[in-house]
Amino acid sequence: MKKIRITSVFILFTTLIFAQNGIPYKIFSAKSKKISYKKMLKKIHKADIVLFGEHHNNSIIHWLQLAVTKDASKNRELTLGAEMLEADNQKPLNDYLAGKIDEKALDTLARLWKNFKTDYKPLVDFAKENAIKFIATNIPRRNAKIVFKKGFDGLNSLSDKEKSWIAPLPIAYDKNLPGYVKMLEMMSGHGGENLPKAQAIKDATMGYFIHKNLEKGKLFIHYNGSYHSDNYEAIGWYLKRYNPDLNIITISTVEQISISKLNKDHKNLADFIIVVPKDMTKTY
Repeated sequence: MKKIRITSVFILFTTLIFAQNGIPYKIFSAKSKKISYKKMLKKIHKADIVLFGEHHNNSIIHWLQLAVTKDASKNRELTLGAEMLEADNQKPLNDYLAGKIDEKALDTLARLWKNFKTDYKPLVDFAKENAIKFIATNIPRRNAKIVFKKGFDGLNSLSDKEKSWIAPLPIAYDKNLPGYVKMLEMMSGHGGENLPKAQAIKDATMGYFIHKNLEKGKLFIHYNGSYHSDNYEAIGWYLKRYNPDLNIITISTVEQISISKLNKDHKNLADFIIVVPKDMTKTY
């Protein structure tokens, strides 16, 4: 009996230690207030769209994306979408979701990212297992390269079929949005004015396909690099042009040496900011 009690006390003690110190992430509001996972989920349940910004190689964020998706599905019907899948690959993606082709065929027919199997396949498979639509929202990379080389005018020569995989022309664009200005500054002007335009065509296309596939009463969860939704710009800016009344929840990912409080530079980055340790295991 004494041994059982000692063991129980030890388990309780180690559980408390883990609960206080072992959780490898913290969630903060835009104003730097600590937020529980449960409270974030409650807000998500009321949204039309969630833009879940990630660091592409961060293992804890990929796990959280799956956890949020599973938990959100308990209260809402979902549509999922991702930057990591390009619009012209929608058919093979649909065939995979329907069980018509296997993973090997999908990898052959679609341009999957090198970390698809570890980081995005669990999300796609969750959609497959639960008959949830999964939308390939990004512009084909070959067309993004056209914008980088020739600007938006380069898209005018595309065939009608190619144009069906991008946002409708002409592309709205505000070069003064802080995110695009910062991009030019970070690159010290390399790439010229077409560099942020190549980013904008991705944002515009993702926004277009998210909005096109919105269904009344359903929650659309979209997975994208944080840069595509931080500061309520980029994808969010394009979505608001379609409908300013959309309830869009943004989530951003940041890495810090200490996760106990949010660095000032990360304040107001998104509705919810997930902070993970800088030394978190990377998937590539």
